[in-house]
Amino acid sequence: MDNLRPSDLAREHGLSTQAVRNYERDGFLPPAERTPSGYRVYTEVHAAALRAFLGLVRAYGHAVAGEIMRALAAGDLDGVLMIIDRGHEQLLRDRSTLESVRVSIGQLTAEPGDASGRSRDGAPYSIGELAHRLRVTPATLRNWEDAGILVPERDLATGYRVFRADDVRDAELAHLLRRGGYPLGHIATVIDQIRTAGGTEALALALGDWRRKLTQRGLAMLDASAQLSRYLSLRS
Repeated sequence: MDNLRPSDLAREHGLSTQAVRNYERDGFLPPAERTPSGYRVYTEVHAAALRAFLGLVRAYGHAVAGEIMRALAAGDLDGVLMIIDRGHEQLLRDRSTLESVRVSIGQLTAEPGDASGRSRDGAPYSIGELAHRLRVTPATLRNWEDAGILVPERDLATGYRVFRADDVRDAELAHLLRRGGYPLGHIATVIDQIRTAGGTEALALALGDWRRKLTQRGLAMLDASAQLSRYLSLRS
């Protein structure tokens, strides 16, 4: 097996030699042998380990990639596979959420009715009126508020909650996702994405970008698996 210098590994990936040494120090690469003068000697096994680690970083992030490489170094192959399985499970959940949001947004924009967020007399909805509109209880809406899904204003004179157009939109989407079985914390994250995007129309446009990112993550996982398999074959 040909000997490699730290600079050889670094050059392939556009890294500094110090970064390669740091990865070895942190347990992401196998320990290198040393020459009598103290210089590190790397091999193709180290090069494969570095490719695997960097591929895992792209697929799962730096922290998880490091966890995988340290588990490998400890001989915990089952632990490695469990971490990878969790990553694929998360990707599947994200894809399911994306599809649920896409369907929910489509239903919100397609459903007829008053989209103004106002009751019949032109005023914002009270908690009772919104609960009646959604056919849920006021206690349900208060639970959604506690979870961060709804952020209604308070009437300055009475202190009562008032639900305006954006609040009604958020409540309707939360209702759709809740019927789909999603937990409140997950729904709160989706609603926050809608607020950040600037509404359902903007979110609908952002869904394509979200889908592309999930595809890229899936492809990165495939590449990382190939690199990891190559590394495992060289270690054995």
